[in-house]
Amino acid sequence: MALLDLALQGFSIFGFGLFIVLWLMHLVSIIYVRLHLNKKTTEKVPYSKLAGVSLLKPLKGVDPNLITNLETFFELDYPKFEILLCVQDHDDPAIDVCKKLLGKYPNVDARLFIGGKKVGINPKINNLMPAYEGARYELVWICDSGIRVKPDTLTDMANQMTEKVGLVHGLPYVADRQGFAATLEQVYFGTSHPRSYISANVTGIKCVTGMSCLMRKEILDQAGGLIAFAQYIAEDYFMAKAIADRGWKFSMATQVAMQNSGSYSIAQFQSRMIRWAKLRINMLPATVIEPISECFVASLIIGWAAHHVFRWDIMVFFLCHCLAWFISDYIQLRGVQGGPPSFSKLDYAVAWFIRESMTIQIFLSALWDPTISWRAGRYRLRCGGTAEEILDV
Repeated sequence: MALLDLALQGFSIFGFGLFIVLWLMHLVSIIYVRLHLNKKTTEKVPYSKLAGVSLLKPLKGVDPNLITNLETFFELDYPKFEILLCVQDHDDPAIDVCKKLLGKYPNVDARLFIGGKKVGINPKINNLMPAYEGARYELVWICDSGIRVKPDTLTDMANQMTEKVGLVHGLPYVADRQGFAATLEQVYFGTSHPRSYISANVTGIKCVTGMSCLMRKEILDQAGGLIAFAQYIAEDYFMAKAIADRGWKFSMATQVAMQNSGSYSIAQFQSRMIRWAKLRINMLPATVIEPISECFVASLIIGWAAHHVFRWDIMVFFLCHCLAWFISDYIQLRGVQGGPPSFSKLDYAVAWFIRESMTIQIFLSALWDPTISWRAGRYRLRCGGTAEEILDV
């Protein structure tokens, strides 16, 4: 009985500790969003003296929003930059989109690279290699095809690249689009994702996604160039780690990395979340405890601790805790959005509940199968983040 009492006491302490940590994360992310995001660009470097930037744009296939997304980069207001469009396959329809924009904007310094260069298992790195080798400027901006930008987005990012900063990244978010799947994505990228993403960066943990990253090319070259990261699927994590290991700091742009893919569905969202979970588990085994940071699981653990210590009703506490979480998430969503979301509060409630209900299924699916499908290939993940391509015989 003494051992049982000790175990129950330990679990209660864990529950209250979890409560403190999670609500500190809520508080930190909400305050950071309010103070830092969606603010007018602060000029730290005179416009004419901003460093030159080589934009590396990996492309594969065409979705309904590709041409409008790409066009926003041709309309950037920045003194010195080049756009390096990268397409792996010679029959990819994205080539025609690129040629159309090259013809429409002849005064923009832009080039098209077709064919890539096979240097490892990562298809994105293979696609970008020729452009990286031909990049002319000291800063490289790797930005996914589904991102759209404002005319001053690059200026904002370059102004964050101060003397001791080696990487500037944007908080991933999602543009307003039609349909419930779009609402579901926007709720996730406005609530759960920024809470962990911002809290990690504020506390010094390097948490970066490669959707939109501005980096010093000399640091990447010191690490071996892009080819050094071709053995990984999550190349963004290891590129960020290489920069941090060399003593450089990170900074977050005041503008979000606005995802605006024209192809989206609930199934695609689930698949993406499962792929990300698999990568995190293989890179950082401690990720196996991640489900306890989600609303429903955390509320049960904390509720049990409150019942054990204070004899509070578990179900009442669970419902109240979930309600508080739900409200704080909505406050954060408005902050990331920069105002009220485009959908109703009822749509938010439904999407929030479904997203939270999906978390355990997504995590268990990630544990069940260590292989991932990405672009046109399938890969078997290894502990530490490396991977091997699965070739059909």
